[in-house]
Amino acid sequence: MKDFVIKVPSSTSNIGPGFDVLGLGLKLFLTIDVKVHNDERPSTINYTDKTPKALYLARSYGTTLPNGLEIMVDNDIPLGRGLGSSGTAIVAGVMLANHACELNLPKERLLDYCVMVEGHPDNVAASLLGGFVCSYLNEKATQLPKMVWGAENTVKQENIPYKTSACIKMKWSKAVKVVVIPKYELATKLARSVLPKLYDRSDVVFNLQRVTVLTHALGFDNPDPEVIHEAMQDRIHQHYRQELIPGLPEILALKPGFIDGFIGACMSGAGPTLLILATDNFEAIGKKIQDIFLKYTDVNGKKIDSYVKVLDVFEDGAIIC
Repeated sequence: MKDFVIKVPSSTSNIGPGFDVLGLGLKLFLTIDVKVHNDERPSTINYTDKTPKALYLARSYGTTLPNGLEIMVDNDIPLGRGLGSSGTAIVAGVMLANHACELNLPKERLLDYCVMVEGHPDNVAASLLGGFVCSYLNEKATQLPKMVWGAENTVKQENIPYKTSACIKMKWSKAVKVVVIPKYELATKLARSVLPKLYDRSDVVFNLQRVTVLTHALGFDNPDPEVIHEAMQDRIHQHYRQELIPGLPEILALKPGFIDGFIGACMSGAGPTLLILATDNFEAIGKKIQDIFLKYTDVNGKKIDSYVKVLDVFEDGAIIC
């Protein structure tokens, strides 16, 4: 019997101005306990959204998942909250096929298959590679086929472009994060639907300036709160999404110094989770954000409840243990 565990970290993305560019792996995990029995017993799977990706990758490489596959899933990542839950499922699927079928593919190849499903690499790259990553899709990504389920629809690996994205891991200061998670979901599709199709040049330049500074400033051992706070400002996505998250404008307006240790705030991915960067007083800062949320109500007139998690960056990415 083959026995192994897959651990995939959650992720946050964008981090202010880095829309569809920046990602960060966090110590909040999707864990899959896998047993491959050496017999013909039917597979036992207690959660199924990982297996289609795994099966597709296996078939693409001319094989299939082994018989007697027993999978148990433990997921600490809340769904629909902007912490990369869909991306972790994709990464878990390709990791499962790669190890169970002994494909021995490098992570850069697995990333091609992740991008086939996700469409952009920021979250999946952060979960697969870990740490603070920036990424882009190259011209070969336009040749990626749509991942359509079913054996008859599987595209052979030789027809899937290699290295369709570039991802670079950057230094992240030990200065850290508080994540405040509202207890309601926000669909990524809805969050994307409110974005404009065209932007003013001045807004694009505004974001380019800040994301360039931000990626360096976040790597300093003693981060400068004033520099980082300004570098986290954004004109591409948060402004347009703020009506979807009650309390967001007030939280984004908080400045360094309102509580010692606070650096800046931004949406985590498409929200509604907020990523709060801080170096000290994590719980006090989290409590302040919760108090702001409680001043607002959702579409049903209920106050916005939330909870606080203090998370470190996970540098290792998806692992087999």
